[in-house]
Formats: sequence, structure tokens, C-alpha cells
Amino acid sequence: MKILRKILFPISFLYGQVMRFRNKSYDKGILTSTVFAIPIISVGNLNTGGTGKTPHVEYLINLLKDSFKVAVLSRGYKRKSKGFVLANEHTSANFIGDEPMQYHLKFKSVNVAVDNDRAHGINQLKKLKVKPDVVLLDDAYQHRKVKAKINILLTSYNDLYVDDYMLPTGNLRELASNAKRATHIIVTKCPKDLSEEAQQEIRLKLNPNPHQKLYFSTIVYRDEVMNNTEKITLKDLQNYKVVLVTGIANPKPLQTFLTENNIDFTGLKYKDHHDFTEKDKVIINKKLQDLNTENTLILTTEKDYVRSFFADKKVFYLPIEVVFLQDAKDFNEEIINYVQ
Repeated sequence: MKILRKILFPISFLYGQVMRFRNKSYDKGILTSTVFAIPIISVGNLNTGGTGKTPHVEYLINLLKDSFKVAVLSRGYKRKSKGFVLANEHTSANFIGDEPMQYHLKFKSVNVAVDNDRAHGINQLKKLKVKPDVVLLDDAYQHRKVKAKINILLTSYNDLYVDDYMLPTGNLRELASNAKRATHIIVTKCPKDLSEEAQQEIRLKLNPNPHQKLYFSTIVYRDEVMNNTEKITLKDLQNYKVVLVTGIANPKPLQTFLTENNIDFTGLKYKDHHDFTEKDKVIINKKLQDLNTENTLILTTEKDYVRSFFADKKVFYLPIEVVFLQDAKDFNEEIINYVQ
């Protein structure tokens, strides 16, 4: 695959030029962006997946939901519906996508909607009887039809956009130089003990513009696994044999966490956003039976759980949350002041 990606470098160059022309057209006003009076916060990345968009959107929801009426608007990746859809009590992950479904299940006071055309989606949200005070755009860095006042760019600690190449040689959706559009850059999935010196090295490497604010965040796992009826502490989980099922871009951090906490697991890895079929579930349950002991369970990510395993009593997920290494107060105040 690496050799094939190198062979495809000319296509990457052409793709980069197409994206450069598109962005220049927006910069020069040839293509126009819609500006809304309602506060808009965009969260996205330059890479294809794996930067932690979902937990960072959830961080913003938790920050704002008690004081403001929050709406989340996503395109609903891999959904089996068209146009604008507002989540309700009958909604499924197939209809709106796995990340929006996760937001919908976790945050009952938040309106969650999907629309490929974000400008149209925002206009539909504005027509609701209870209008939102702020709209969070999930995975919208490349969606330039809407101009967000706060544009948050995520880049993973182990896969910085400056070290990557354009698709298909690398994983960039647009050139690294377009990071300049961001108002905030967050280096995600950092080690919890990342030193000031290491942070400074990354700062020099990314070289943000003076107006851009750079933050560092890490992922923290909860001390219990759960499903919609039960919770098990990590300490008690040590008495189980676990089949770990993942359909995410990078399951290594989760695998490392389980190993560090002495959890005995067997891993089954699937591609990102994998739709688990009945055939897949037969294989997973066979793997569970092969463990040949009483205390067994299936463990997955929250995203996989809401997409394919919701309400299955044998399946649990391990919740995660975002923690800033420093300057969280400054970040929070800036977001809240903007919405106010």
C-alpha cells in the first residue's frame, strides 16, 4: 500500500492544485460564503479522520448546554437518508450517521441535525420553534459555504498535518497551508505528561499565525464501561475476558489503555465507520464463545455501540472525554464570550 501511495503522488499533486484553486476562489470572493448572525463554531481537520472530532464537539456541548440552546449540525457520514434531517425519538444511526446519533443519545436538550448543505441546514434550524443560540458544525473545515467566526482545526499529536501529504499519497483533504483559516488549532491525543519543551517544538513546527491560538488536549478514559442498562468498573473488568471490537481509524490508544489496566482482551479490528452486519456479529459472538469462561463481554467504542450494538446486553463501551493540558479556562471563556 505504501508503494502504491507513492506511485499515486502525481494524482495527489493534481488534487492539491484543485483544492488550492477552490480555496483561492473563496478567498477572492469568486465563490461566496454565507455569514449568519447566529454564532457558528466549526470543528474539523485537514486529515481524513482520527483526530478526535467527536469528543471535542462533545466538550463544546458540555461547555455550552447549561447556559445556551445548542444545535449540532453534521453531514451525517454514511447515513441512509437525504437532505435535512432533525433527530427525534424515532431516529436511528442509519438515518443520521453514528456521530450525530451519539450526540442525540447523550444530550437530550440539544438539537442534532444533518444536512450535506450546511447553509441550508442552519436556515432550517433557525425555523425551529425553539431557535438555537449557537450552532456547532461537526466536520466542517472544508465546508466553506458557511463562514464560521470560530473555526477550530484539530490535528493529532502522532499525525500532524505538516507531516502529511495530499490524498491519495497521504491523508490530507487539502494542503497543509490552509491551516491558516483556523482561528484555533488543537493538537489532540497528546500524552498526558507532554512537556513544555515538547509543546514548544510542535508550536515551532506548526508555526501558527499571530491571530491563531494553539492548544494541546488529551483523551481521558472513564473508570467504568457501560451500556444502556449496566456499568462495570475497570477494577471489576479485570475479572472478565473481553472481545474488543473496534470500527475506528486508530484503536491503538484504546488497546494500550486496556493493557495498562490489566484487562484481558482479544481484539477484532474493522475499518473506520464499519457497518457491522449480522455475519460480523456471528463471528464476534463465536470469538466470545471461544473464550470458554463465564465472565465474558464484548467491549467496543461508544461510536460503534450507538451505530451497531445499541441495547445489546452483552456489549459495553468505554466512554472518553477531552481534557486540555493547560489554558482550558482561557479556551472556555473565549468560546462562552463569543456565544454571549
